[in-house]
This record gives sequence, C-alpha cells and structure tokens, in this order.
Amino acid sequence: MKDKRMSLKEAISTFVSDGCTLCHGGIDTRSPFAAACEIIRQGKKNLHLISQSSSDIGEILIGAGCIAKVESPYLWMSLGGSGHNYRRAVEKGIPMHVETREYSNLAMALRFIGGSMGVPFIPTKSLIGSDIMKANPDIKVINNPFANGDDQVVLVPSVQPDVAIIHAQRSDMYGNVQIWGVAMSDEYEARAANKVIITCEEIIPTIEIRKIPNMTSIPSYCVDAVVHVPYGSHPTSVTGYYWTDQPFRKAMASMGKTREGFLQWLDEWVLNIKDHDAFLEKLGKERLDRLRELEHDNYQIPEIVKKGGD
Repeated sequence: MKDKRMSLKEAISTFVSDGCTLCHGGIDTRSPFAAACEIIRQGKKNLHLISQSSSDIGEILIGAGCIAKVESPYLWMSLGGSGHNYRRAVEKGIPMHVETREYSNLAMALRFIGGSMGVPFIPTKSLIGSDIMKANPDIKVINNPFANGDDQVVLVPSVQPDVAIIHAQRSDMYGNVQIWGVAMSDEYEARAANKVIITCEEIIPTIEIRKIPNMTSIPSYCVDAVVHVPYGSHPTSVTGYYWTDQPFRKAMASMGKTREGFLQWLDEWVLNIKDHDAFLEKLGKERLDRLRELEHDNYQIPEIVKKGGD
C-alpha cells in the first residue's frame, strides 16, 4: 500500500499533460472545479475532454483555451442559458476551434463501462432512431449476428482516458474512495482511465473506510493521487458537505455572455489567485459556512456513515 497524498499543484503537474484525454466525475454536483482551475493556472493546452456531461468545468476550460476537442452528451450551465464559451469556440473559433463528438448520456456511460472492461465497444439499441448517429461517424450500426432477419444493433466505442479527475466526499491516503449522493459514471471512469486523481473533502483513516466497505465506490488500485481539497467542488455542491453556490454561478454565467466579461472573471477568480486556499480566502468563511448550513438543512449524512458503522 502506497501513500498517494500530494498537493493539487503536484497532481495536475504530474498527471495532466498537453494533448492528453481527460474526463471528470460528477455533474452539477461533485464537479472537481478546483482541479480545473489549477489546470488553467498551469496553462495546459490541447486537452481532449471526454465527459458524461459537463457544466462549469467545461465552460471555464474551454474559455481559457485549454480544450481542443469535446466528446460529451452536452455541455451547459444551469444558470444564464447555454454554455457561452462552448458556443463561441464551436461557432466562431474563440479562443480556439473545438471539435465535437456528441453522444447520449446512456451511450457515454456505456463507453466508460466498456473502457473499464477492456473491450473495444459496447452494443446498445438506445440510439436507433436518433439523429446523433448522423452527426457522429464514430458510432456504428450492425445487424445482430445472433438473430434472423433485420435486427439492428448500435456499437459505441469504448473509451480509456489518459486521466480521470474525480471529486469525492472522502478517501483514505491509499485511494479507497467513498461517494454518496449522485454517483454518475465515476466508478467506471476510474476503472477505465490510465491515471486517476482523487480530490476529496476529507482524508480519513483506512480503518474508518473498512467499517462500511460497501460505500467504497473506487478502490485504491485504481487511484494514483489523493488530494485533500475542502470545497474542491465549489460552486457546485457535495452531498453531505455544502450546497450549490448559485449566486457565484449566476455571476459567472452572466460574465461569460461576452468574451471580455469571461476574461475579466477568469483573471479575478483563477489567474490572479495563487491556489485553492487563496480562492477560499477570497470567498470568505461566512459564505462557506452558509453553504454548509444550507446543505445541512436539506440533507444530513446518516449517523451510521458519520460513525463508521459503529
């Protein structure tokens, strides 16, 4: 067993390289926003984003000029309309042209499942009748070899990203990761990716992990780095820890309506801030405490989880 703890700066520098394929966990909750900001600070370029679906993270990475290609069911923000940076990149090449490949949410989940299994593709029927196949040449249709007559089956290519970045509630120092709430395809992303960075709200002793082993969504053998990043998903939520900071997201979406506005936001909240600790200091303790209170009012961690099953 290896102690995999490291700083966020070190993890991104070590495992995220220019031109690599990158996926991230969560969507509109547990999004590794702090890691995305660090990617921007380190000036990573020509990344290939493969996502179950992306919101704030995809928006800022594209707007910062880090992304060259996107494979995703959609990229959006829940406030302020569609992703303005994404639209500018695809439609106008600002700040650079972004190539796209569209899938349904189920099809993308199947791609990660296929990657985790080490098979080249996964069959499905869900895309039959959809125009997605017309826009995506990577999706194939065959006749079912085990049926008589015309029985079409869709094949979606499996995916094994270079790096997966997943934000979770807690992990031990070896990378045994516990997630509750919306899980998305995170466990399959971790098994499919070649390298996995876990950012988490807490690092806890392994003995506490073992008290409720069924909550370990991602085992240590899948993980390469464990980074303690409190509020690492802000402005999106983390079940049991803090609520979504909707005023922050609304302001970000509003600034993003113009290229000049987004660059101003980027300077203020990412480029001119040293690291995540400085980001939290800028947000202020009172604001962060309020987000914890809001989460507590809406969702409370079951006592059995808090006490480790005692």
